[in-house]
Amino acid sequence: MDYDNFEVIVLPDRDEKLEGVIVSPTGPGFPGKKRNAGARVATGEILAFIDSDAYPREDWLRNGIRYLQQDKVGAVGGPGLTPPGDGELAQAQGEFLGSFLMGGLSARYAGKGATESDDIHSVNFIVWRHVVDEAGGWDEHYWPGEDTLICLAIKKLGYKQLMAPDVVVYHHRRSSWRGYLTQIGRYAIHRGFFAKRFPETSRRFGYFVPSMMVASLCILLFASVFFPQGVLISAGLLLTYLTLVVIVISRSSFRKARIALIAIPLTHFVYGLGFMKGLASRRLSN
Repeated sequence: MDYDNFEVIVLPDRDEKLEGVIVSPTGPGFPGKKRNAGARVATGEILAFIDSDAYPREDWLRNGIRYLQQDKVGAVGGPGLTPPGDGELAQAQGEFLGSFLMGGLSARYAGKGATESDDIHSVNFIVWRHVVDEAGGWDEHYWPGEDTLICLAIKKLGYKQLMAPDVVVYHHRRSSWRGYLTQIGRYAIHRGFFAKRFPETSRRFGYFVPSMMVASLCILLFASVFFPQGVLISAGLLLTYLTLVVIVISRSSFRKARIALIAIPLTHFVYGLGFMKGLASRRLSN
């Protein structure tokens, strides 16, 4: 990177020999546990978190730290872009996740204008150490969702949090359909539970839309058995939805578009079901 005043801390389950970095084994545990352990080992006044399946662009720290110098900014993040060399399924995932069909969360996956945010993803998270301390550190119970909770704590402290398009890391997507849909399902279950448990940042209309679509379609299809006009309404909703899908995939190459035509409806369906499961859950078991 083009910023030379930094230390690299790696937090594996077991001890490893790696030259040029600080290795601090933590034992098994969720990412929140590892991030707290890394913060205790770190000597700097700024903490920059990144995941093991991601790597930074060369100007990552320089740009991120520049934003931290602004008044009352406690944390900054940016997009986790799909690496150019990843396969077609991964590229299709990245295009969809960064599209308008993801609503406000699309800034996590595509470089857009700098905006305030209260939900920065932990794969790209640069923050003042004292802000982490004041927020009580990372939650060690929830995963995913630990980033949502620390951002909520930082928000309550009155600090600004920014998503900046030039604070870039490259984040590998899942290499299989099963891995991708499992990841989406986990995100959805936790967001549904958080919408009930932590409504300040998770009870937002956009998170409910996929579940509303799935539930509405099921109700209309069932009703069409007794009311034929239900078929027409269902067809109209599906046509509107597919039109939006076509708008998104028309910006892709034909081969990626073919994958996206499957990935987008599957993503919304899995997310919708998972979100409803999270809403109905009394507690989460990771």
